[in-house]
Amino acid sequence: RLNKFYNPALHRAPPKRELSEQDRIAVNMGGEEPPTVAPGGIADTGITVFAQVRAHVQQKDAPAPPPGTWGAYSTKSQESTGVIGMLDLLIKDLDKELTEAATSEKNSQADYENAMAESASKRAADTKLLAEKESTKADAEVALQQHEQDKTDSVQELMATAKYISSLHVECDWLLQNFDVRKEARDGEIDSLSKAKAILSGADFSLLQTRLRGSVAH
Repeated sequence: RLNKFYNPALHRAPPKRELSEQDRIAVNMGGEEPPTVAPGGIADTGITVFAQVRAHVQQKDAPAPPPGTWGAYSTKSQESTGVIGMLDLLIKDLDKELTEAATSEKNSQADYENAMAESASKRAADTKLLAEKESTKADAEVALQQHEQDKTDSVQELMATAKYISSLHVECDWLLQNFDVRKEARDGEIDSLSKAKAILSGADFSLLQTRLRGSVAH
């Protein structure tokens, strides 16, 4: 197909299709021409068998050389062959770039999948670690509450102890301050009790004192 534009000498036009009478009537009445059946054979040329033909080569005189100011002699066929070769090179480069792009995309996809797998594993480990830390935090909060309650009880007990010690200090101070007075009162009480006991025993205390004085005088 490219030879039609770049190398017309090598281009072979497809054979003209003969329409049937029915198709010609349909076309003349404004209908569409039926589609052309693609040619078969070798390279869509319609040739199915290679036939060996002996060609007679006739020697011809070589063309005169071009003027000295011109470049090398080249035919139209060589120019068209160069264009087709350039197109083939572009196609090869494009195929190479497509292959490299596909390989790069495959590698990128593999790297992405590996990164996602590593992220999922790390996320699971972080979630487990977070759950453990939350459990540890909850236990620490319970222990803190217990320590605070123990501290409150200990403070109350300490306050009660301090209050009891203060009352003991007051009582001891009062005992020390009134020791002599209480001792004298206690001695008086003891003496009174002794006299009461003697009276209750039937002895005349006044007579006893008189006798004692007489004995002392003699």
